[in-house]
Order: sequence, then C-alpha cells, then structure tokens
Amino acid sequence: MTMAISRTLREKITVEAEYRCGYCLTDQRVSGAQMHIEHIIPQVKGGSSEESNLWLACAWCNSFKGTQTEATDPQTGQQAPLFNPRQQNWFEHFTWSTDGLWIIGLTPIGRATVAALRLNNEYIIPARRYWVLAGWHPPNQKDSGV
Repeated sequence: MTMAISRTLREKITVEAEYRCGYCLTDQRVSGAQMHIEHIIPQVKGGSSEESNLWLACAWCNSFKGTQTEATDPQTGQQAPLFNPRQQNWFEHFTWSTDGLWIIGLTPIGRATVAALRLNNEYIIPARRYWVLAGWHPPNQKDSGV
C-alpha cells in the first residue's frame, strides 16, 4: 500500500537535506536540478513512506537507483549495500577529485554507489565544471552540514 507523502513532510526533508541530493550532493538552490523525495528502501522491497526511509535525491540519482539497495563494488567484485544518506556520513564513503568534478568512492559502499547511481555520468560532469568555475562546487563537509 502506497502512502502519500505530505507537503509538510516533503518540505521538512528538503530543509533537513539542505536542498542537496543525498547521493551526489548537487545543490538544488544553485543548480536548478529537479529533486525528488526518494525511498531509501524502495516500496517494492518493503520500504515505507515514513520519514526515516525518505531523503532528497536529484532526478538522475533517483532514476539510476531505481529499486536497487545494493550493488557490486567494482574494486572487490563483492556486493555492497548502497549508501544511506539518512544514516551515513557522505565524507566517510566519498571524496571529490582534486578538480571537484568526480566523486570517488572510498569504501565498498561508496564505490558500489558511485557505479550503480552513475554519480559521474556524462551529463553531470559538464554541469559540475560550470559550478566549479562559479565557485559553487564542490561542497565541503562544512558546507553540506554532514
């Protein structure tokens, strides 16, 4: 059974996420990226529409994630759970390349998430290049509040 997510809850999650995608940290306020309220554990896998299972995700990350909850770590070939933006610290699992364009997975969770959600897809890299030039990117730990 699908439970509707209230406008109040959507707004609360958006503010709590600081208007950033929980996976790629794209900031809606400067990028104009479309954001979705995402089910961390998809409803088809038993996830609820309760606040504890919801977070903000950009349209790309949400569409690439689909119903996945785990993926293959390209370094080890082992299955790993996907990053949980509500429960885990982004900077423990990921870092930015020195030019700020690429997300690099530091852990099996990070590497599997980078691969599965295509966090460095062919559309986002050119956008990040402009955001870097504008001084909006990459977000650091202080900027992202995590």
